[in-house]
Amino acid sequence: MSFSSDKNKNLGKIFKSLEKIEAQLHVFPEYSMGLPREGLTEAYIKQNAEPLQGNFIFQILEKTRKLKTAAVFTTFLKENQKIFNTAVFVQEGQVKALYKKIHLFDALGHKESDLFSAGEKISIAKIKGFIVGLAICFDLRFPELFRAMAYKGVNLFVVPSAWYVGKYKKAQWQTLTTARAHENNAYLVAVNQTLPIFIGNSMITSPNATIIKQAKTKHTTLLVEIDNEAVIESKKRVPTIKLSKPKLYKDL
Repeated sequence: MSFSSDKNKNLGKIFKSLEKIEAQLHVFPEYSMGLPREGLTEAYIKQNAEPLQGNFIFQILEKTRKLKTAAVFTTFLKENQKIFNTAVFVQEGQVKALYKKIHLFDALGHKESDLFSAGEKISIAKIKGFIVGLAICFDLRFPELFRAMAYKGVNLFVVPSAWYVGKYKKAQWQTLTTARAHENNAYLVAVNQTLPIFIGNSMITSPNATIIKQAKTKHTTLLVEIDNEAVIESKKRVPTIKLSKPKLYKDL
């Protein structure tokens, strides 16, 4: 899926997907509110940012309530004179978790910290027997964030993304998603915007570092059923969380 600069049209895309696809959890890419073709600007973000009680989040809340489903999407969250790039986990009309992006994309010629304030806390929620941990795009390059969530029992990472096209980017995307899943005995759902600006290739990876399903570069829907058996088996075979030594690492 790709989003345009028109916030209302993007909301319509989300509605259409929620109504068309029957699933317990729907995941949408980063910059769900929108993205101008020439890239994000401070003016665009300020124009479209909303508080938690704003219309964009409210409309999606209402839709999940009516459809009795859950969704993860992102928003430009306005809070205390700051704006955060925020992943929102909603279920049947209620906000279950908010994750303000910690690692802002200040790399490869981009400077997201000029546009957003950085978050400082991890965010976790539960759904259908899974403990879900939220991250956003560039966070994939920081394994310590995912390990911190794994220590709290997370076995399903959900990562809305806007992974730009560029040299080595597809290889990095595949490597990082599978590594973050396997090293933490967890599933990982990474949903990315598509061409021409982003690489697409949304994927679901298993605790065993296998790609369960992967999209290509154009808009599509990936529908996957997962259960905890693979998590349990992974923890038995390669118990990385059990064998890790977080107290020791702090002193290194």
